[in-house]
Amino acid sequence: MNNVFGLDIGTRNVVGTVGYQTDDKEFVVTAQYVREHETRAMLDGQIHDIGRVAKTIKEVKDELEKQTGQPLEEVCIAAAGRVLKTVTTHVEYEYAQESVVTGEDVHTLDLLGIEKAQEALKEVNDTSYKFYCVGYSTVKFFLNDEVFISLEGHKANKIGEDIIVTFLPEDVVDGLYAAVGQAGLSVANMTLEPIAAINVAIPENYRMLNIALVDVGAGTSDISITRDGSIIAYGMIPHAGDELTEVIVQHFLVDFNMAESIKLQSTTSDTVTYKDIMSIEHTIPAQDVWEVVAPVVDNIAQEVSAKIIELNGDKTVSACFVVGGGGKIHGFTEKLAENLDLPQERVALRGEEVLGEVIFEQEDITKDPLLVTPIGICLNYYDQRNNFIMVRFNGERIKLYDNNRLTIVDAALQAGFPNDELFPKRGTPINFTVNGVARLVRGEAGDGAVVTMNGKPASINTPLEPNSEIIIEPSTAGEAAEYKISQLDEYNHSVITFIINGRRVSCPRFVQVNGELEPEDYSIRENDVIETRNYYTVRQIAQFMDLVIDTDQMIFVNNEEAGLDTLVYENFSVEWKTDEYGVARIDNNTYNDTQESDTDEASVLAEQDANSTESDNTVARTSEQMMNQVLDELHDDFAKEAEASAVPENELPKNELPKNDIQEDIQEEDSSENTITVIVNGEPVELSGKDTYIFVDIFTHISFDLQAGKGRAIATVINGRDAQFSEELHEGDKIELYWKEN
Repeated sequence: MNNVFGLDIGTRNVVGTVGYQTDDKEFVVTAQYVREHETRAMLDGQIHDIGRVAKTIKEVKDELEKQTGQPLEEVCIAAAGRVLKTVTTHVEYEYAQESVVTGEDVHTLDLLGIEKAQEALKEVNDTSYKFYCVGYSTVKFFLNDEVFISLEGHKANKIGEDIIVTFLPEDVVDGLYAAVGQAGLSVANMTLEPIAAINVAIPENYRMLNIALVDVGAGTSDISITRDGSIIAYGMIPHAGDELTEVIVQHFLVDFNMAESIKLQSTTSDTVTYKDIMSIEHTIPAQDVWEVVAPVVDNIAQEVSAKIIELNGDKTVSACFVVGGGGKIHGFTEKLAENLDLPQERVALRGEEVLGEVIFEQEDITKDPLLVTPIGICLNYYDQRNNFIMVRFNGERIKLYDNNRLTIVDAALQAGFPNDELFPKRGTPINFTVNGVARLVRGEAGDGAVVTMNGKPASINTPLEPNSEIIIEPSTAGEAAEYKISQLDEYNHSVITFIINGRRVSCPRFVQVNGELEPEDYSIRENDVIETRNYYTVRQIAQFMDLVIDTDQMIFVNNEEAGLDTLVYENFSVEWKTDEYGVARIDNNTYNDTQESDTDEASVLAEQDANSTESDNTVARTSEQMMNQVLDELHDDFAKEAEASAVPENELPKNELPKNDIQEDIQEEDSSENTITVIVNGEPVELSGKDTYIFVDIFTHISFDLQAGKGRAIATVINGRDAQFSEELHEGDKIELYWKEN
């Protein structure tokens, strides 16, 4: 048989247990010894004087070696639950666009919460010690700032959570290792006291349930919460058995040790016998002691219950088990059940019944809740769970607390690997304003971190293996955002209209950046202030129309004499005389961002009388350009202006046909005409008067209200497929035209 040596190093004493596990899973205790600290070498479960604690451990070791007749070289130990640090924080993650939340997204949110909790812990920690994350629990989820029970599968722009994260300080671990080492022992296994207690107090088939375990000690009450087979949260309140003892000291006028005896007798006997400081012996009913400590018991039960509910996500647990000497006081479990809103039978003191498979060879030992943790420390050796494991991360050897669900990302966090280097990073965004409204253009997404474990490809969620070699190459950032003026909707679809010699002319708005005019290929920079200018100069209007103004003649703006640099605003009238007439530019230039059409050409309709005293000019857009303008923006005013720009029939030359508000193409007199019939929304429509026809021509032959869109896009379909406005029509084509539903 191979004996296991376990040490429960407590604040008041050190309990040593030696035993072995049989093939039937029974644990046989061959020796046990308890030794109190001579001085206050430990406070609240943390070693303050390593030398004195090591001396006590050595005395326990020597006594157990005498009892067993065997040398003891390795020991199993546990860190006290009261030294754990718990941080509650809120974390959020915002998507670039509305997305479906996946399980991976929720896991990422948890990691962000753990990292934020670590940062919060560092702010209040004035040492260089690291902290091991030993558990975390989500309190509540948020979907677009509203509380949700679960996030996965929902669509969201932003997700968030409140999370409780528990840490074990590195100095506690190092202190325990150092004290054990000075006593001539090496650590075979290390766990946490709450886990050791659970190994005994809560059978494995119960651990899938949501259960609380309360270890009521001398100075503190340690709490742990189980769910789905794991411990999800830890907590501690600084109230326990010593407070009961102090009340007894004051009420019955006894010293501390006698008060401890009174407290113990009240839990095992109907009467209590004691001597006060005057050496007078008293015998009282145990009920008298219960009544004295009742207010303190009630207070401790309330605080323990509140902490359990907090750690469990603001809801009660399914059941609660109590261990430790302080929990044996009369009325504690009843008050705990009341405050947890649980039936009395679901809050139980665990002791003799959970030690049923433990055999003590020493006849004078009674099975008691006090022995639950020491026995659990020994039993934890056999499954080696909840131990500390070692891995090598990017060449550095690190130690992690194994909570049975370690993944590579846990090693990365423990090693201090930046969280933002695990996940793809977007390139630098551009923040700017357009007409006073803030805009953001995001950079391109980069590549995620490249992860390998023992030379094989892995992911950040790959389960961690002890002594594995992990290498993570940091994620990369994507390309920085790039955006040009030509990509702005305000540049492409916003126009300004003037009245030139009595005819309306629509021009694209100029764009100025930080007060300076910039061309369409200007790359927008961070914090640029962009404005669409609401005026042209006379000179710029002429340039847009490809006209040369006769500067020997007067120029009038709103019937007032003007010059080439006079500002012309929306709906201002301009009168001038020109030397030349040309075709307005439709190629890509500073003033016009429309695209060239192979089938139509914007032109200027000019008429000059015999005396050359008056010229009327109007700019005609192509059918496709005008229709795109109307359909993309659906500006009611623009449509009305287009209607107003039609040349009255009685002003046209005799050989010209009247134009409508969409099409003003000039047809040559000798053009051959072709007539075709197409089916539009189930009705035959005859097209005539041109050699060839394009999709937009049907608007001159049917009744279709371009003002009825109300923000909707228009569907254009030819023979069952999407079509362009400039697409050529043929005999018998089946056309569908309707507004799309948003």
